[in-house]
Amino acid sequence: MTAPVFVVDAVPGGPQFVLDGPEGRHAVSVKRLRAGEDVVLTDGRGRWTEGVVRAAEGKDRLVVMDLHTIREEPEPSPRITVVQALPKGDRGELAVETMTETGVDEIVPWAASRCITQWKGDRGLKALGKWRATAREAGKQSRRVRFPQVSDAMTTKQVAALLAKADLAAVLHEDREYASVPLATAELPSSGEIVLVVGPEGGVSPQELEAFMAAGAGAYRLGRTVLRTSTAGTAATALLLGRTSRWS
Repeated sequence: MTAPVFVVDAVPGGPQFVLDGPEGRHAVSVKRLRAGEDVVLTDGRGRWTEGVVRAAEGKDRLVVMDLHTIREEPEPSPRITVVQALPKGDRGELAVETMTETGVDEIVPWAASRCITQWKGDRGLKALGKWRATAREAGKQSRRVRFPQVSDAMTTKQVAALLAKADLAAVLHEDREYASVPLATAELPSSGEIVLVVGPEGGVSPQELEAFMAAGAGAYRLGRTVLRTSTAGTAATALLLGRTSRWS
């Protein structure tokens, strides 16, 4: 089994480090780590180091030793961003969790016209906080050292501007009238930015699709079945990663 990952503000070097606070409590009281076990400490932005547990103290202090080498994981290439329409209930956190575990690099919440859920005021800030916390926890669980960024929610106009700058811009669509090309056959860039758009349960509206295609995006389908908005981004990310060197 690979070593568990814990998040620190700054990756430490040197002979010893004390992991305390919520991360220390999780290591000692939940993971029940003991002397001699390996751990990974990361800032979630690509910098990380390995160490060995020297001792567990109390309920929330883990003493880690042999932290001599600080490594940095390079930026992934090509980079994958998923624009995720706001789902109902906790399906948004499910989408963030599974996309993070799969390997997406950025998640953009999108207030599509057919979204039932709307992020407004304090409710929107709370929901965004949940998405970011979910990405952090899923990043740790999946042993990542570079967690995906969860941006502020975007409007359709802002998403169109994002698509215009992408090396591959793809809108997932279930209707063959609009999406005759399978995503599995799309020509992928060897580097740069791939941006995928996942619509709400009611689908991307014709007006939104027109705006996105005017920005240079193409409409693609995943397969014969229609996926829910909370799973489509994960399936599409896995499909693309399997076609790049990132999973080879």
